[in-house]
Amino acid sequence: MSAPETSDAAVAAAELARLRAEAEAAEAQLKAAQARAALAAAEAEAVKAAHAGKTEEIRETEDVSGPIAPPDGGSPPIREVTPMTDAAPTGPLNADEVAAIVAGYTFDAPTLDLGALVNGEPDASAQVRIPLGMMNRHGLVAGATGTGKTRTLQGLAEQLAARGVPVFAADIKGDLTGVATPGEPSEKLLARTSAIGQDWKPEASATEYFALGGIGKGVPVRATVSGFGPLLLSKVLGLNATQESSLGLVFHYADAQGLALVDLSDLRAVLTYLTSDEGKPQLRELGGLSAATAGVILRELITFADQGADVFFGEPEFEVTDFLRTVADGRGIVSLLEVPGVIDKPALFSTFLMYLLAELFEILPEVGDLDKPKLVFFFDEAHLLFRDASKDFLAAIVQTVRLIRSKGVGVFFVTQTPKDVPSDVLAQLGSRVQHALRAFTPDDAKALRATVGTYPNSGYDLERVLQELGTGEAIVTVMSEKGAPTPVAWTRLRAPQGLMSPTTDPAIEAAVKASPLLAKYGTAIDRESAREVLTVRMNAAADAEAAEQAALEKAKVAAELAKQQAVLDKQQAAAERKAQQEYERLLKKTSGTTRTSRSAQKSPLEQVLGSKSTQTILNGVIRGIFGTGRR
Repeated sequence: MSAPETSDAAVAAAELARLRAEAEAAEAQLKAAQARAALAAAEAEAVKAAHAGKTEEIRETEDVSGPIAPPDGGSPPIREVTPMTDAAPTGPLNADEVAAIVAGYTFDAPTLDLGALVNGEPDASAQVRIPLGMMNRHGLVAGATGTGKTRTLQGLAEQLAARGVPVFAADIKGDLTGVATPGEPSEKLLARTSAIGQDWKPEASATEYFALGGIGKGVPVRATVSGFGPLLLSKVLGLNATQESSLGLVFHYADAQGLALVDLSDLRAVLTYLTSDEGKPQLRELGGLSAATAGVILRELITFADQGADVFFGEPEFEVTDFLRTVADGRGIVSLLEVPGVIDKPALFSTFLMYLLAELFEILPEVGDLDKPKLVFFFDEAHLLFRDASKDFLAAIVQTVRLIRSKGVGVFFVTQTPKDVPSDVLAQLGSRVQHALRAFTPDDAKALRATVGTYPNSGYDLERVLQELGTGEAIVTVMSEKGAPTPVAWTRLRAPQGLMSPTTDPAIEAAVKASPLLAKYGTAIDRESAREVLTVRMNAAADAEAAEQAALEKAKVAAELAKQQAVLDKQQAAAERKAQQEYERLLKKTSGTTRTSRSAQKSPLEQVLGSKSTQTILNGVIRGIFGTGRR
């Protein structure tokens, strides 16, 4: 057997051993839950007997704070308990309520461990879990700043990845990068994890870092305007129905003319061309697109670009299937979108999320309910997604969240208070991890009461408990395997196995350089697109117009010269006529004078030529030339 085959066999054997161990652990947990339920029933009967004035000795399998069965698998120890009295329970829940929670969080299918029940003190035997197959039913992680939301997100992401489920998380503040580095043990940490029954050990997850358009550390993520599409872009821009339809016509025109819309400057170039003198005839041919509407869209695009969204659009376009990868040992990859540089650009952040969800919904096939999701999204600081969002934008989110579950994708929103998430979106969520809430103002108190009103009935005074939760504690209710909500449980959550502080910048930069995706997306491509094509076209039109204008100017100058020449000719003719008239007048005036006087008026040349001697000489010369002198 070759070395690769031996390695594969070893991995398969290890995986089989792990699955068997998990099955045995699940079976042991089921037996423990059954024992706890029996114990709770016995205690309930004892309480009733005590209130009726009876005193009797009862026997029970084990104290609630101790193990259900000894490690060797033998019979559980039996101990005598003194007669029950009317003493209050040690926590807010009685034995029946504790037993109901234990039963409600006992599942046959694989699960993710959230933590242990808190009933005054943590109860390691009462574990709170969520079925792995229910992670695509969406959820909410909420709580005030500093209550442990990010650590909850990190713990869930680690467990999902360990079970072969890829994870995507928008890391707004960079707090999640520690998932890529093994955690650091401490006495306080180990005491906490031991109290809730967590066998903690440091472990890192396979992690990829991404950055929008190259802003920040990570593999650049870009999309083309054509790939983004007119529908989603119109919703991001907040266009009305008429403007949305008009934008669709612009995309249709660009496609018909072979004009590639790569970035926002390409779309602006098309709109500018269509509203120019050269493009107006084609604008009229489109039908339904007025110059005023095109101008509105153009202004919205400029505003959108000024918010920083232009860096997101470009090539190479990111393929969202690269978020669905696993590593060689079967673990899912945690993809972190590092966006601290765009936290003040909510339009850019929201645009990417909507595009990503829309692309996944478009390309993924219908799969129904799977044993585990294909991908789970965690949207940290979810209020940025909904800030200043239009109604159409919210409607698109609601529709996507509602339908993408059938594609095997789970969506978890992470925010400070449930009121940050629209009610139509909350209605689609199946699981909730609610950390502490603060009520310092009347508005806060009102929001707190509204939050309490959304929970199922429980044994807690939730309005008080939600303000008393410690860091790393939460009120939990999830969706069971049967699709019903589990009992409300005050839970002390598990600690992440990765580092609970950011990974160092050099480590992140090294991971980015080593990423196989960097060669694919690292270098931006600036190919010929609509802007360049239309620039050439408009330059050619400008050159033709300039040549035509020059010809017109030349013709105008020639006409002006001809006009001036005609005026000069007319003036010269008039002057000649006037001279002729003057000459004739003088001739007429001198026609009656004597020969002597006329001769006296002749010039010397005229007198010589007119003399008789000159005439004789000329006659002789003429006869000699023409041969008449011989006759």
